[in-house]
Amino acid sequence: MILSGKEILQRLGKEILIEPFNPKQLNPNSYNLRLHNELLVYDEPVLDMKKPNRFHSITIPEEGLVLETGKLYLGRTIEYTRTENCVPMLEGRSSVGRLGLFIHVTAGFGDVGFAGYWTLEIFCVQPIRIYAGVEICQIYYHTLEGEFEKYNSGKYQNNQSVQPSLLYKDFEI
Repeated sequence: MILSGKEILQRLGKEILIEPFNPKQLNPNSYNLRLHNELLVYDEPVLDMKKPNRFHSITIPEEGLVLETGKLYLGRTIEYTRTENCVPMLEGRSSVGRLGLFIHVTAGFGDVGFAGYWTLEIFCVQPIRIYAGVEICQIYYHTLEGEFEKYNSGKYQNNQSVQPSLLYKDFEI
């Protein structure tokens, strides 16, 4: 079952943490998250799952940044979230999607106990100018049934910035 906006508000500060929180970003059954001003772009022409891939950082200027098609941009939310006893999910806002901007490739599913900034896998259908601070996506929460173990991955938990893929660490085990 998906939590209503009113239920998100009731669980805020207990099972759900969103910092900073702005009541104007609360929707009937989700909360809008904003885009931070830092993006990462991979430098490698071919990405390799078994190794760290080189990347560089881009700052979105006040006048915005035009994204190119065929390129993956990694961004993050301004808001830090933590979720206990609920499954957090991330989706793009329909107004953003109607401009042909995707905010995740496959990573819209969160884990119970995840704490950190959401890394966004951004790509566009056609060139688009984006701006830091825009409400780019929405987080919503599912209730959880049955016994569970909290997310405890050392790869992404409590991140402090945009994170490239750390899949290569899975090969080190």
